[in-house]
Amino acid sequence: MTQHQPFDVVVVGSANMDLVARVVRLPHPGETVSAHDYFEACGGKGANQAIAAARAGARTAFIGAVGSDAAGDTLRSAFIGDAVDVSMLATVREPTGRALIGVSDDAENLIIVVPGANHALSVDHIDAAAVLLANAKVVLVQLEVRLAVVQRAVELAGHDTIVVLNPAPASELPNDVLRHVDVITPNEHEVALLGGAAALVARGVANVVVTQGARGALLVTRDGETRIEPFAVTPVDTTGAGDAFCGVLSARLAVAGGLAGLPLALRAAAVAGALATRTAGAVPSLPAWAQVATALQQ
Repeated sequence: MTQHQPFDVVVVGSANMDLVARVVRLPHPGETVSAHDYFEACGGKGANQAIAAARAGARTAFIGAVGSDAAGDTLRSAFIGDAVDVSMLATVREPTGRALIGVSDDAENLIIVVPGANHALSVDHIDAAAVLLANAKVVLVQLEVRLAVVQRAVELAGHDTIVVLNPAPASELPNDVLRHVDVITPNEHEVALLGGAAALVARGVANVVVTQGARGALLVTRDGETRIEPFAVTPVDTTGAGDAFCGVLSARLAVAGGLAGLPLALRAAAVAGALATRTAGAVPSLPAWAQVATALQQ
């Protein structure tokens, strides 16, 4: 599939190798704890969300950067294995990004991200992918790449393209970015740092979706609030759950009715996020659409 063929979802974002340690409990500042398990897996918000969208049935392309190292090769292979287009995945001199992740036995996590190649992704890379962005049904971005890159990506999105922004990690967002955004998906911590859902609506974002973990999500618009009920599971690891939510949300917006189908897309996203907590790791936990569809029928 070439960049001149339209995609359902185009993701601009980060790709990391996750280094995951399982512990009884997360350490306090200055404390050392011993891990009882360790593994490495593909991750990064951009990569997770692109693979989640692809597994949810969307024709997906990824725009990002990796290093010329073994981790970069592994990530490229992971994209290809899930049928994500990598024609605009750049290889740069910087090392592939890493995420150092601690996961406790009660499924909480602590994450330190080392950007590496992700911060080498430039506006020039985005300009080279202008055709992908202009023709996409949905453009999905996060904040693990430079803000200038995010801004250029949303500027190049087509007039009819739905722009979804996952504002993580939370950062001050200029109006030049927000005016292009149709759906923003902060968690409770991020929405507080951004001034609250009402403030985001007042700044022109039509749909603010606040993810609330085991309590589901809340859609806030000018017309009020709509609760998205949770799907009950017993969590093992919450790493990647928010990315599963964003990827499946974008996929369903692209293939099942656009913004008119937002309530149903959010229900599917909430189920996907919950299902992702049942498996350790980020990419390994992302559910296939058949699993989500079966859970929705319940």
